[in-house]
Amino acid sequence: MTQKVALVTGSSRGIGKATAIRLAEAGYDIVINYARSKKGALETAEQVEALGRKALVLKANVGDVAKIKEMFAQIDEEFGRLDVFVNNAASGVQRPAMELEESHWDWTLNINSKALLFCAQEAAKLMERNGGGKIVSISSLGSIRYLENYTAVGVSKAALEALTRYLAVELAPKNIVVNAVSGGAVDTEALKHFPNRNELLQEAAEKTPAGRMVEIEDMVNSVMFLLSDDSSMIRGQTIIVDGGISLLV
Repeated sequence: MTQKVALVTGSSRGIGKATAIRLAEAGYDIVINYARSKKGALETAEQVEALGRKALVLKANVGDVAKIKEMFAQIDEEFGRLDVFVNNAASGVQRPAMELEESHWDWTLNINSKALLFCAQEAAKLMERNGGGKIVSISSLGSIRYLENYTAVGVSKAALEALTRYLAVELAPKNIVVNAVSGGAVDTEALKHFPNRNELLQEAAEKTPAGRMVEIEDMVNSVMFLLSDDSSMIRGQTIIVDGGISLLV
């Protein structure tokens, strides 16, 4: 019961997978959550276990509150504790505002915004048992600036960042630290679903003041900092990791 445990949602690929592996390297047992890619989740588990850590693979659509509750019940049964929750799972319909349908809106907001609230409620119950914990969410620049075809996702990420501030205040008495990391364009598998992917990558490559695009490891480095004791007085903030490109608009 002294071994620390971390849950990373959407950890079958990309930023989530890289974060899960880094947490395993730091000594955490890992709960690997996925919705579709079981193969990817099992690959993440293999890498975690190769580092000598336990891996629990759980399928759950985090946009469904019933599935969230089932997932946390399984975490409680297996580990009896949770120390870190990385809210990484994301999805969304890429369309202009005038072409969005109700189902597109609900799907995107459920997975990208509602999931944080109801996962945080369940995570806090487990974290309290061991004196506190850390919650970090993954956001994007679409929360604060216009991106083509990004209406639903951008609004969902803005809601996530606002919720991060509210949770940071309300969970502080439980010694639970809540923050977010927002990234510029990162060439992950998820970006392949963007109809304007090539334009986004070209702009990032040409205009980022730092001279290169943001990479997955840049995001993971910031997540790990926010999960460390060094950042304990950073609360309710969204750290932007974009090489400075958002400063140009």
